[in-house]
Amino acid sequence: MELLFLAILVIIMASALASGFPVAFSLPGSAIVTVLLAAGTGYLFEGNPAAYFAEGGPSNWLSAGVTNFRGIYWEVERDTLIAIPLFVFMGIMLQRSKIAEDLLISMAQLFGPVRGGLGISVVFVGALLAATTGIVGATVVAMGLISLPAMIRNKYANWLSTGTIAASGTLGQIIPPSIVLIILADQLASAVDQAGAVRTQMYKDITGEFSMPSEFGIVSTSAGDMFMGAMVPGLVLVAIYMVFILAIAFVNRKAAPPVPKEGGFDRQFWSRVAIALVPPLTLIFVVLGSIIAGIATVNQAGAIGAVGATVMAGYRLYDGRKGAFYPAILAVVSAGVILTITAVHMVNVKSIQTSVDVLALVAATIAVIVFLFAVAWSFWRTLKVDDTLRGVLIETAKTTSLVFIILLGAAMLTAAFRAFGGEELVREFLQGLPGGFWTQFIIVMAVIFVLGFFLDFIEIAVVVVPIVAPILLADPGANITAVWLGVMIGLNIQTSFLTPPFGFALFYLRGVASKAVKTVEMYKGVVPFIALQLLALVIVGSYPALVNYLPTRISLLSETAPPPKNPRLQACIEDYVSMRFSRDGDEIRAAIASAEGWDLTLLPEDLAGDVAEAINLAGQSFSAMEEARAESAHIEEAKIDYQPLRDEVRRLQSIASRDAELIEETGQELDNVKRYSPDQTQRIAELEEELESLKADREAMLANIPPRWDEARADMKKLLAQEKRAYLNYRRTVDNAYEPIGVLKRTLRDGDALAAMREDVAALSQPVEAGDFASAEEDIGDVLAAVRELEGTNDLATLLSDMRRAIRESGSSAPDPEEALSLHGEAMTMLEDEIAWRSQAAEQLLPKVIAYDEAVRDTIGLRLLERLPRRVALYVADCNSVHRDISVNF
Repeated sequence: MELLFLAILVIIMASALASGFPVAFSLPGSAIVTVLLAAGTGYLFEGNPAAYFAEGGPSNWLSAGVTNFRGIYWEVERDTLIAIPLFVFMGIMLQRSKIAEDLLISMAQLFGPVRGGLGISVVFVGALLAATTGIVGATVVAMGLISLPAMIRNKYANWLSTGTIAASGTLGQIIPPSIVLIILADQLASAVDQAGAVRTQMYKDITGEFSMPSEFGIVSTSAGDMFMGAMVPGLVLVAIYMVFILAIAFVNRKAAPPVPKEGGFDRQFWSRVAIALVPPLTLIFVVLGSIIAGIATVNQAGAIGAVGATVMAGYRLYDGRKGAFYPAILAVVSAGVILTITAVHMVNVKSIQTSVDVLALVAATIAVIVFLFAVAWSFWRTLKVDDTLRGVLIETAKTTSLVFIILLGAAMLTAAFRAFGGEELVREFLQGLPGGFWTQFIIVMAVIFVLGFFLDFIEIAVVVVPIVAPILLADPGANITAVWLGVMIGLNIQTSFLTPPFGFALFYLRGVASKAVKTVEMYKGVVPFIALQLLALVIVGSYPALVNYLPTRISLLSETAPPPKNPRLQACIEDYVSMRFSRDGDEIRAAIASAEGWDLTLLPEDLAGDVAEAINLAGQSFSAMEEARAESAHIEEAKIDYQPLRDEVRRLQSIASRDAELIEETGQELDNVKRYSPDQTQRIAELEEELESLKADREAMLANIPPRWDEARADMKKLLAQEKRAYLNYRRTVDNAYEPIGVLKRTLRDGDALAAMREDVAALSQPVEAGDFASAEEDIGDVLAAVRELEGTNDLATLLSDMRRAIRESGSSAPDPEEALSLHGEAMTMLEDEIAWRSQAAEQLLPKVIAYDEAVRDTIGLRLLERLPRRVALYVADCNSVHRDISVNF
């Protein structure tokens, strides 16, 4: 019966959408109606409202929908959605102020003389508008009103003109900042949590271990990561569009002829191009650059974009009037002053100490006031000229409300879908397919593509993604990243704007196109661009680094980059070290051989022993790495026969596991019927027959597991354990081989600082001799703090600490100045000894230690560095951007 109500849910929703009923009410309405219908039917025929739900009852799932409502607005983790109205405001402001129109006209004049140049200019401007507006309707309408008449007038083929405009207008869905990317990031954040729990449970069930290693976990995503991941695929799509137009222009010259420009490319023309092009590019750079550099979050970048668009609108709406650029100039200059002051001086009210601090604070405050005045001036202009600001705010409110209402409705629909076992049904279907992850992925992409013929991108994102994303992300075989999955779905959803019968870009363009352009020509024009979008989807799917590299690179080069010891980085770091050992092994071995000749008698015995052992271990690092790589090679060789067997067995076990769940549920139902309705003999007989059938099916499924599986799994677990031990041995070896070298280098370098403290330490006896114990305690504390900052001074710090304790008055003992002075004498003797040996060792050993450190720090010492060196970070980013199969561990 659950399947019947699941079908009713889908039918009601599809019927409501097909009839033109608003999406915002179709989604939650179909969910509420179906839940209530199932509850009423269960109460009528079974006496239990929860009888026809997969689990729980109507109150559980209606409250789940309400909880999802609350989560949309109040969960701190979902504050990314705040960026939606900000980016919508930015886009509508640029469109209403005719900045987009200026850009189109200028680019058309610039590229027009080239064959196919007018079409290329439309694609170029579409990409720029995508990076500034991100609103398909506004972009398509603007380009349709301005470019379509020009293309028709210059004898461009109608199908090429309309297809180019419609396709270019959809670039805002994949080129950041994009609303769909924000929504996908929000949906995937929840999907990652679910997939992580599934993968962890899978690892526990298969291995029997209590916890799963963190390197096997699923990394979550954010709107910023989605923006960076979509950047290159978006540019790939733009390049594909341009190449296609150029190819058409050269194959069929009549379809895209050159457009001669009236007048020359004089200074006035280039001035117009600069005014039209530079501000939008600057805004793009500031908005996306602030996210990339980690200066601003996505929400903050959205606010920057909204303010920047308003400042630009302020001078565009006053075009031709005196003082049109005054607010923009004030805003740019004041912002430059603020950035300059904060770059050269710390501006903080709480840390004012000198007159320079006061001057910097006052100057920054004045600059902020001027900037706010310029922004307010720009807002006032947009309000006074054609009531632009009011129109923008109304459109922003409408668009944002539409997005959020659909999100809320989708939350109800998803809850109802799960109430009737829909999610489990989808999971069973996908996991039962042969071919593993890629078959599942292709099916999901095909379904999303087909849904794009009928549904809007928001509906697909908020309804389909929460259901299928956890299933795809949990698969350890593909081990895909959430960013890659989100961008792939975003590229696929983008086609929904072009696919008939409900391609919204076609509707927008039809509304502004002349009657000379037939609807059939528009449909014909978008077909090749739909094919190009699918081609881009295949390219990005085949080369995941196009998505993963940029976010990974930014993460590893940022100030908050993970340390080299991070478990997720180890595989790629070891690939790098192995490569360096192979390429530069002779140089590294020569440095180690040179270190073996150091005169360590100059050092204290314990330090000399640690350094000698470290140098010895450095020589063993090569063999430790070779052993680890050999174990990895054994696993790769064994995977050839093991992997197909493993995939088949896991598929059979997954089906058997689902049968086990059905057996448990059927058994519980049978027990309830026997306990509460023993007179229903026919129902009892049916359940017993169903239970026996399920048990037989499960036994038959498990019987299909090949007899050699247990032995093959045992052998693979043995190989994995050997590999793990080998890499742990390598990591211990290199860590112990480098740590004493770092200690030695810091110890010798701190010798001068220790010598500089001689007078301060010597002066500690004076207040003790004078009986001023309070001052003596304070002085000792200051010196002690400075001593503890230096390497290898623990013994000296202990003596100074004992000295301070000796003069401190406690409840049971009085200060003991004699003891304090005795300890002071020992401290001075130790200090002189430390200074003497450090000075001599630094003169003879320090240059050699520094040279040795330079030779081994980015290989043997790499794991102990505070952060990855740039070239290593770039290598690791490239390595980590490719999906790594980890299924043999499951």
